[in-house]
Amino acid sequence: MTAAIPTRSGVLAVHSVDEFVFSVPALEEARHFYTSFGLDVRDEGEALALYTHGHPHRWARIVAGTSKRLLWMSLGIHEADAQRFAQRLAERDIARIAPPAEADPEGFWIEGPDGLALQLKVARKCSPSQPAPREFVPACDNQGRAPSRSKAQATRPLYLSHILLFSADVDQARSFYEDVLGLRLSDKSGSVIAFLHTPHGSDHHLIALAKSNGGGLHHSSWCVPSIDAVGQGAQQMAEAGYAQGWGMGRHVLGSNYFRYVRDPWGSYAEYSYDIDFVEAGNAWPAADHPGEDSLYVWGPELPADFIANHELPAPSGNH
Repeated sequence: MTAAIPTRSGVLAVHSVDEFVFSVPALEEARHFYTSFGLDVRDEGEALALYTHGHPHRWARIVAGTSKRLLWMSLGIHEADAQRFAQRLAERDIARIAPPAEADPEGFWIEGPDGLALQLKVARKCSPSQPAPREFVPACDNQGRAPSRSKAQATRPLYLSHILLFSADVDQARSFYEDVLGLRLSDKSGSVIAFLHTPHGSDHHLIALAKSNGGGLHHSSWCVPSIDAVGQGAQQMAEAGYAQGWGMGRHVLGSNYFRYVRDPWGSYAEYSYDIDFVEAGNAWPAADHPGEDSLYVWGPELPADFIANHELPAPSGNH
């Protein structure tokens, strides 16, 4: 029998980022980037589908477009909550919208913060329901604890941990995700960044929000099982031609070790190891942290354009 997935009984909230969909101007570049990153990239119709090796869930799709742009996000809900969500949307006067042309029309389609199309759909919980696995080198041997470079295995992420979205108004967006969709605040730093988890159990953040002049996708974060996997991933991406990024380092909020790899369009894919976990039904001690704690404990200096939102139109020059 399949073990029951822990959940928070009676609490109305989305439980997972079921899928996110974005466009890029060059699908073959995207294929090379995400294949090099260690994902299982498949052709599905006119899109590229992102899976993790050995996992049946489709985490994302990439379609051809004139620019890199986050198009929509699908959020999973429990079947027993569908009618309750319909009632909540009506009570909050949240209008339904038509789904994007390429999207599955099932569930509830609504306009989220910053004009992002959101789908609420009945789906199996795919956000983690327990802390991520942690692999360590043998503790007792005094020799041979490091793998041979010639035998080192390429990093392959296990699952999607979270995504970070840009927002023109972090406080307003956070209010929407909390009040309408039922997410809970994990931590924040003023009105600049906020981290949200689901009360049904997830990593420290399922969705994060960062201040910008508009919406967009800053990064997707993928769980790996060891700090060696973070370093190996950084190396394999540099060898594949993607040396730009940030890290290795360690975050304060979420506690995870990280390496962000910059994609060809200015956003990032993150290798994440050992992130904090919020169990279903447990309260996280949310707090407002100083700006210096919103980024990292240790690591290289932040790249100057790390928080640039490349989905926004370029500023017009002076004439």
